[in-house]
Amino acid sequence: MSSLAESRPSRRDMQSAVTRDDIITAATHLMLDGGYIQTSISAIAREANVAVQTIYNSIGNKAELLSVVLDRIAVGPEAPALEPDVLRFRVAQARTTSQVITVMTDWFVEVNQRTARINQVIGQAASVDPDIAEWDERRSARRLHNYGEAASTLRSLHGLRSGLTDHEAAAALWSIGHPEVYRSLVNNIGWSVGAYRNWVRTSLTALLA
Repeated sequence: MSSLAESRPSRRDMQSAVTRDDIITAATHLMLDGGYIQTSISAIAREANVAVQTIYNSIGNKAELLSVVLDRIAVGPEAPALEPDVLRFRVAQARTTSQVITVMTDWFVEVNQRTARINQVIGQAASVDPDIAEWDERRSARRLHNYGEAASTLRSLHGLRSGLTDHEAAAALWSIGHPEVYRSLVNNIGWSVGAYRNWVRTSLTALLA
């Protein structure tokens, strides 16, 4: 009986989770609406109805807030799971090369659609804030590493094209699914999301399978 009680979150823990969620929601709204530079910690605190110090205690500084906002937007309704965990789970369920490519295609479409606005905010912030620029580079490197796991799954299914290394396959996934590619093709040039999806699947199949 005591072990069950210990496993339940306390009222304080639940209140902390609610407060954290309120902060992330406020930061998301303000950053998407006004941009990263214009959004101050004090403005987020007012929007979330918390003290400024609560934000630092719960999440961290503004750059760390931006990272959490991105994670929330990227995984959508599957939050609070982190983006790599969601992708890793989906890839692990695939049983054929075609299924892995479908998973990656769907993932690129889904995430790039959701994160298009916040990625624009990140790009603007990185152009004036060296810390954000460095964080964005690390994030990009992590994506490349995570795609290496998908490449390894393809190899285990005997689905990688002969002569292609896992690193090369990961780089192909990274390049094709890059948010800037989505932004250029869909937002700037005017491709439909359906056309983008077809291009991603065709390209992944040609390069990897």
